[in-house]
Amino acid sequence: MTDMTAETNQTAPVLRAQHGPTLVLTINAPKLRNALSPEVYDGVLAGLAHAAATPGIANVVLEGAQGFFCAGGDLNALATRAALPLEERAERIEMLHEVVRRIRSAPKPVIAAIEGGAAGAGASIALAADLIVAAGDSYLSIAYVKAGLVPDGGATASLLRALPPQFAAEMALLGGRIPAQRLADLGVVNRVAPPGEALRLALQLGAELAQGSVAAQSAILGLLDSAADLSFDDQLEREKQAMAAALGSADAAEGIAAFRERRQPDFPQYAAPGVSSRK
Repeated sequence: MTDMTAETNQTAPVLRAQHGPTLVLTINAPKLRNALSPEVYDGVLAGLAHAAATPGIANVVLEGAQGFFCAGGDLNALATRAALPLEERAERIEMLHEVVRRIRSAPKPVIAAIEGGAAGAGASIALAADLIVAAGDSYLSIAYVKAGLVPDGGATASLLRALPPQFAAEMALLGGRIPAQRLADLGVVNRVAPPGEALRLALQLGAELAQGSVAAQSAILGLLDSAADLSFDDQLEREKQAMAAALGSADAAEGIAAFRERRQPDFPQYAAPGVSSRK
């Protein structure tokens, strides 16, 4: 593991550590079950920007400290929001939404590693990731309704992209804890890890991803993002343009040569894409 100077300060709201090709961002508020705050938002955004700009990083793992992913918003803090003007309440929510947008548009894959649980906006953040590894005893919960609130952080959009509408409605309307294994059976969770080993399994997944072309992965993520929103013909056009560009790349030259020579491709080591987003 390569330490990342000040970001490994154990009191920082988000810790950074590089494990081989993977940058691990750890939400670090365990006394509050890693509840979200402006400081956490800033730390995640800074970590994502660092990963995007650093050639030595192929992907990102997002986790929570001390065995719990993220409890979402701090209800004690949320209780004070009623006294604020509507516009200011919306501005506070926009901070969360900027983090979700950055996760969803990150040019390198983002993996959520869930221990314990991901609740409320914590579940929204987990669902924004490209891949999810969850401990077998963990859960996701969209429990806003139990506090008289409604989902934010893109939870409703993420649920409907990933799940049948009736199951998405059940999660949002009842707010129950959905076990990781059930979510894996539905295709939302990619890997189920033994309790306490979600990070280890996520790092294995990160190492596997790092063997591929980061540029191609970024383009693929962009295509997956647009597929749900565009017409079939418009998506065909996007694929045509992306494939035409890829065919002229150094990565394609190496990948095709490796296939023809029956060897493993030797792609550039975690080269940073030329853009800060896959959009």
